[in-house]
Amino acid sequence: MARLPRVAAGGYPHHVLQRGINRQPIFHAPGDYRRFLDCVAEQLSVCEVAVHAYVLMPNHVHLLVTPATRDALSRFMQGIGRRYVQWFNQTYGRRGGLWEGRFRCTVIDAERYLLDCMRYIELNPVRAGLSPAPEHYLWSSYGHHVGLRIDPLITDHARFWALGNTPFERQHAYRALFETDLPIEQVERIRRATNRGRALLDAAESVPHDHPGWRPARPRGRPRKEGYGT
Repeated sequence: MARLPRVAAGGYPHHVLQRGINRQPIFHAPGDYRRFLDCVAEQLSVCEVAVHAYVLMPNHVHLLVTPATRDALSRFMQGIGRRYVQWFNQTYGRRGGLWEGRFRCTVIDAERYLLDCMRYIELNPVRAGLSPAPEHYLWSSYGHHVGLRIDPLITDHARFWALGNTPFERQHAYRALFETDLPIEQVERIRRATNRGRALLDAAESVPHDHPGWRPARPRGRPRKEGYGT
């Protein structure tokens, strides 16, 4: 059966997931994480993509981005992937691919789901047992959003700016969102939408839907356990 084209829409936020092949590690040392972020920065200068949140896990990566055009996201991810894999293979004396097939993504309704998706991404190390709290994990955008550091990769989304009139108000309000766990049903909704390439929307009519992937994701079955989070 032919696979559907990947869902993509210029001007809308997308949650992107890229895994290592067979869920094997894609980062072995701090320098690997830094090099991947350098690859992201390099592509930001040539692709029309804004990054709103991210986390780098040992065997996969989550990004929350808004591409300016429908094709920009694919160019962005391909550019990152090629450069990082070339560097990784040279560094570790290996050959072949590193990624588990194509990256996965879902278009999300910013008003309803953007902040939850940011929490989903930045809580990944906590869910995976890699960190007791998001502020202790180095390889995510959480520190930027709560004022611990300035991350040059991040373009704050309008939904984040709406949390307050000043940086302090926004940072305080964002930190408060993490005082309670993200409901498991929301975790599953985001996870399934991303893995299945279905738009995360309350109503497909809220965005242009001339694409086979424009179908709201509905959670089914029991949560699936995954190594190093999902």
